[in-house]
Amino acid sequence: MARLFICPLAGLVVRTCALALAAALSPVTLAGDCPRFSGELQQGGFIWGRVPPGSVVTLDARSLDVLANGTTFAGFGRDAPATAQLVVKGPSACSETLQVAPRQYNIQRIEGVPAATVNPPQEQLDRIRREGAMVKTARARRLERPDLLASVLAGFVWPVEGPISGVYGSQRYYNGEPRRPHFGVDVAAPEGAAVRAPAAGVVTLAQPDLFFSGGTVILDHGFNVSSTFMHMSEVRVQAGDELQPGDIIGAVGATGRATGPHLDWRMNWREVRIDPQLLAPAMPKP
Repeated sequence: MARLFICPLAGLVVRTCALALAAALSPVTLAGDCPRFSGELQQGGFIWGRVPPGSVVTLDARSLDVLANGTTFAGFGRDAPATAQLVVKGPSACSETLQVAPRQYNIQRIEGVPAATVNPPQEQLDRIRREGAMVKTARARRLERPDLLASVLAGFVWPVEGPISGVYGSQRYYNGEPRRPHFGVDVAAPEGAAVRAPAAGVVTLAQPDLFFSGGTVILDHGFNVSSTFMHMSEVRVQAGDELQPGDIIGAVGATGRATGPHLDWRMNWREVRIDPQLLAPAMPKP
């Protein structure tokens, strides 16, 4: 029977959990015994563990990165299936069916909304497509920096503190038509409050005014793991800047398609949208 090492992040200091994981993974994995993982094995979750260096790891036949020290990692999307097949080939071969826990999402149905409010005007569509391609290119960049990824695995800090006003996976239906799910966590905060880097990374996109997301920054944490910060009133970094945890990225705002000042924090592993709240500690109480 395979072993999973899951860190329950709510109410737990993530760095302590990461140290416990490092101790648990220090022995070399035995032949036929799949690795133990830290993180959340659920829809929207991100997991990581260690295999013998030089191993080849696949998840549902898709190759995973394996760093020089054997660290491997993967994410699960909002609607990930209930199982995922893990295969490790190399010094310690194994195969295991991972059980991916389902989640219940907040669904809202709103009727009587004017069409002009729901759908962008035709004259804005070219701009939206152009900006979408820009964001996609920034997220697709591959930065092989184990030191940056190590900062993520050590545990995030909140980029801004405040009431959580929107959660990952929620979705609205306007006039019976589904909109795209919300793939981030919204934190309500006063306009102008500092937004800080939750982990180390390199800025790959810094734009003051995108149509949907307003002031937007993408921070690359290495190996196609990235954070996106949206709706900021001010962007204080530029592409190419290297940031450490706590460095200022910008300021909270209500730019783009936003109804009030807040930070929308999103995360990607490759093209998979994962839930940043699962990688952060419990929000401090005011």
